[in-house]
Amino acid sequence: MTGAGEQMTRTYRTVMTVAEPVIRLWGQLEVTGLEELPSEGPTLMIGNHDSYWDPVAVGVAALPRRQVRALAKSTLWKAPPLAWVLDGMGQIPIVRGGGDTQALDAAVSELAAGACIGVFPEGTISRGTLLRARSGAGRLALAVPEARIVCVAVTGTVDIIRVPKRPHIRVEFFAPAGGRPRPQESASELIVRVMAEIRTRAAVVIPGRRRTAARYRARAQRARPPEAPEPPEPRDPRGQNGTAEPAPEPPS
Repeated sequence: MTGAGEQMTRTYRTVMTVAEPVIRLWGQLEVTGLEELPSEGPTLMIGNHDSYWDPVAVGVAALPRRQVRALAKSTLWKAPPLAWVLDGMGQIPIVRGGGDTQALDAAVSELAAGACIGVFPEGTISRGTLLRARSGAGRLALAVPEARIVCVAVTGTVDIIRVPKRPHIRVEFFAPAGGRPRPQESASELIVRVMAEIRTRAAVVIPGRRRTAARYRARAQRARPPEAPEPPEPRDPRGQNGTAEPAPEPPS
């Protein structure tokens, strides 16, 4: 059931219905906080991104409430059949890292009209590295201040392809503890605050099967800053026998 203000497209419902056995049955989907997702009205959904399955898992979890129109990387539209499906699902293409104002303007229009816009501010899957949150989602929130902000923490999706290991997918919807944008808070400050809260519930994980995961793990370790050496212990002014060491004699 969707909200009265937004009709779920046939393509979207079909894709999510086809994906349900993978996510809900094989993935043992657990959904919490669904009541935090309004069934209608402008809603900005912000989530973590560790697997290519995350948007699908979120869509299946939100299906009883409403359709999610996600900002997705524009390169997915290069394949005509996939482009047709994505358009039918109401997804919005965005050029990553290019300040795509056209995509953001389209998202603002849809959001203001009452849609639920889904954004993964990290821009791509984390691959075991904590990525910088991009400000686009924050700009949407500031452009449509009446929009409800809903956080979504997704875990377990990296295990979908790790057959025979069975995944346990968990999708948690919740309101940000800090609430709506604060006075004088910039788009960047807002999204950093929200993503920090999401990442406390969904830690960065390594995706892929054995070889791919090993490659990502090595890359993540190289990207980590070296640990600072421990400071030397202060020298005890007393000698080993507990008495003070004599001061060195001045040179003659």
